[in-house]
Amino acid sequence: MLELFLLCCIVDNGKGSKVLKIAKNNGVKGGTVFLGSGTVRNRVLEFLALDDIKKEIVLMVVKHENGKAAAEALNRELALHKPNHGIAFLVPINSLAGVHNLGKNIEVEDKAVTNSVYNAIFTVVDKGRGSFVVDAAKDAGARGATIIHARGSGIHETSTLFAMQIEPEKEIVLILAANDICSGIISSITEKLDIEEPGKGIIFSVGVSETYGLY
Repeated sequence: MLELFLLCCIVDNGKGSKVLKIAKNNGVKGGTVFLGSGTVRNRVLEFLALDDIKKEIVLMVVKHENGKAAAEALNRELALHKPNHGIAFLVPINSLAGVHNLGKNIEVEDKAVTNSVYNAIFTVVDKGRGSFVVDAAKDAGARGATIIHARGSGIHETSTLFAMQIEPEKEIVLILAANDICSGIISSITEKLDIEEPGKGIIFSVGVSETYGLY
């Protein structure tokens, strides 16, 4: 029985390869890099239309024994403790298939997060509607979000990791939120984007065990 985690690191465009190198030096076998965009709340940047920042999202499946070590190495070498240098977090994985570098016939220990301070909220919507998700989330207290463009290279890895079929022309909005505002954010997105109507989108949240780079 393996205790596995999904290690997610979100950094500025062009730094994804450095994330993978640091992680591999700490026992991580590999990962997948996705392109996305981040949002920041800054009136000057919004006025200049520069508030959409290119991001790279690196997803890695890690064993328990090296997951935290890799995350701490990323925190140290990328200076995630400094503002705007990136964020990283770990989420327990309850089931896994198709990742062969961890061995065959993997049995994953089903372990829920206890006493989690943060939740990762994932919303899947049609292309172009991710910004509306971000607006709805900010209305409920979210500080920012990352929009992952679920198309092109990497779409099959996305489908496997999130255990759902994501067709081209979709956007995944990832929001990290404290427990006390998580339900409000989900309610705001669900109501303002009519998520409960067929074909309007999917939203779910998972508990996060470790976070780095959040303020």
